[in-house]
Amino acid sequence: MTPELDEIDLDTVRLGRTGLRTSELQFGTWRFGRVTEAGNVEIDKARAHELLDGYEAAGGRYIDTADVYGGGDCERWIGDWLAERDRERYTIASKVFWQIRDGDPNSRGTNRKNVRHRVDALLDRLDTDYVDVLYIHRWDDETPARELMKTLNGLVESGKVHYLGASTLRPNAWKVARANEIARNEGWEPFKLLQPRYNLVDREVEGDYLEFARQQGLAVSPWSPLGQGFLTGKYDRDEDLPEESKAVESSRFREAYLTPENFDAHDELDAVADEVGATPAQTALAWLSHRDGVTAPIVGARTTDQLAENLAAAEIDLSDEQVGRLTAAKPSPYDGL
Repeated sequence: MTPELDEIDLDTVRLGRTGLRTSELQFGTWRFGRVTEAGNVEIDKARAHELLDGYEAAGGRYIDTADVYGGGDCERWIGDWLAERDRERYTIASKVFWQIRDGDPNSRGTNRKNVRHRVDALLDRLDTDYVDVLYIHRWDDETPARELMKTLNGLVESGKVHYLGASTLRPNAWKVARANEIARNEGWEPFKLLQPRYNLVDREVEGDYLEFARQQGLAVSPWSPLGQGFLTGKYDRDEDLPEESKAVESSRFREAYLTPENFDAHDELDAVADEVGATPAQTALAWLSHRDGVTAPIVGARTTDQLAENLAAAEIDLSDEQVGRLTAAKPSPYDGL
């Protein structure tokens, strides 16, 4: 049985070598203000605040957003929610990269003009003087790494940003390594956090990426820890697709997730979930939290019931044997290399 949100007590973890301690499960807000293909707002302001209240009740303090989520409404709603609280008690992370103005090529990427403008704008929406973590949402090959790191260092020195992170750079850990070498040689702030996609069936970060993070002491906070809903148990290989599901909207999702090998891995997930008296989603999150090199997965939810289910994963302890079985359920692409 899933506990109530106020019955959950999330622990804290240290974010790599930042010295910052924050929630062992981070709250992702990408659905706040998101407009679906049908033209509906997936999570409106009232529901967003209800979810933030629930996360707070469970002891959660790390809120992950981006300046493009909900066209900026996501950050505005978080800012409104924070206005009634002690800002210092929360860790707020945001991201910049994607184009925000049609016809303006400089409103995309990590050039100095765009980054400085975007950070000022997101701080205004969040109604705060600083963000704890600023991620680059993607790597921009058109902006020299030296320009990027000098710009980001200036934001740290100004107090607008505390720590720097890089999101979704699975095959490009070497670019982060090169940028960090430039930063350290110049006495600038390096990237200290990474945010890749990683879950039981998406294993492409295993190998050099996680090894690089371990060696450098970088925090790793995976997004999509439930494989865009695949690992929740809502799909069955022998049944029709649920009407309200990612699979109905996206052929890419069906091709990536609804495969025989992924369903085989899910069978093992179901078996372990039964053994520990948990849901598949909770077990998948627990597995990820047990992985060497993972700091704090990012969880999302559409409802407070889903949020409670996901956050309760922090209280599930898997044996080494169970972790090993889940790990072997879908071999890593790096096995045998």
